Amino acid sequence: MRDALMLRPVGRVHRSDTASRIEIDAAYADALLGLADYSHIMVLYWFHHNDTPEGRSTLQVYPRGDRGNPLTGVFATHAPVRPNLVALTRCQLLAVDGLTLTVAGLDALDGSPVLDIKGFIPGEPDPDQVRLPRWV
Repeated sequence: MRDALMLRPVGRVHRSDTASRIEIDAAYADALLGLADYSHIMVLYWFHHNDTPEGRSTLQVYPRGDRGNPLTGVFATHAPVRPNLVALTRCQLLAVDGLTLTVAGLDALDGSPVLDIKGFIPGEPDPDQVRLPRWV
């Protein structure tokens, strides 16, 4: 028997030509305490436009949709098709106003369910110690 997971969105992404906002559900208002002290946040969200049997069964892609790149397993890419459609983006937190977070650099689509938010704490490895595929 497989373990069942229950994910409940904590908010939704709203995009316009001028801004990206995350509207947090009122039930999670207390979770925002201290978030405004961060310059950047990590946003976990759901690739809701790809939540289809075909999207979930796609296991290999050409990175960035470029057939000049090698066919690659989705776990080695940031492709929006994958078995579990969880996305992660580091973005700049511009403002916290009540239940609204204004951000820059969020690549989520309008209406994307937000699963979680974490304050970004630097500590990534030195770039000279990071190994990446050639296509990156």
